[in-house]
Amino acid sequence: MSSATPAMDPREAARKAADPRVAAILEILAETYPDARCALEHENPFQLLIATILSAQCTDKRVNIITRRLFPRLPRPEDYLAISQEELEELIRDCGLYREKARNIRATCRILVERYGGEVPRTLEELIQLPGVGRKTANVVLSNAFGVPAIAVDTHVLRVSNRLGLASSPDPLKTERQLMEAIPRELWSQAHHWLIHHGRNICHARNPACPICPLLRHCPEGQRRLGPGAGAETGAPAGGPAAGGADAERRVVDAPGAAGR
Repeated sequence: MSSATPAMDPREAARKAADPRVAAILEILAETYPDARCALEHENPFQLLIATILSAQCTDKRVNIITRRLFPRLPRPEDYLAISQEELEELIRDCGLYREKARNIRATCRILVERYGGEVPRTLEELIQLPGVGRKTANVVLSNAFGVPAIAVDTHVLRVSNRLGLASSPDPLKTERQLMEAIPRELWSQAHHWLIHHGRNICHARNPACPICPLLRHCPEGQRRLGPGAGAETGAPAGGPAAGGADAERRVVDAPGAAGR
């Protein structure tokens, strides 16, 4: 009887990155956030799709509060079509942009029922045709619901990757493509979660905690803020220039909707 091949240790996979500095960054992130995963509570692809639509300009914590009362009452796409627009708005009223989100959710559910037999499609091309679903939302669903390697670029991923010099663009799509080139494919989904956790815990938008950052010696933005050689006491080489990444991040990080849906 054959046995499944064990998953590669993320730290070992990180060492496969072509750039040694990128490999070192990924290895540190893997060690720092070993339990990083999707913060949106869900039990199936449909629930994740709805939760991710709701998450636009809304915290994951707030979305989870909403979906805990929403999902037991409306478990299937058909259920959203059986209530009115106004009823759905009332159920998600404490979520930002609730009227627009209610319209998009009901329109998406109608497409799921009419075209896909109530199932969530499994390709990026199909997902981004759904109302309220942009590239970021589609990648979140593909990665977390279907196990398809993908890097969803939200505000945290955009900010952190540009500060670290893993990317050098204020554009989410260009940043996504640069990250896909730099990071081994088998780590795309995990790296997405690592960068989000790092952005929430240390690499904050306005006041990043550079002095305590485990990536400081590899971070061009940290070196700029604290001075060349910061973090060098660890014995690892300091990061090189970020090719404009930090400046690009500062132009975009606080713009509403900058990272797409």
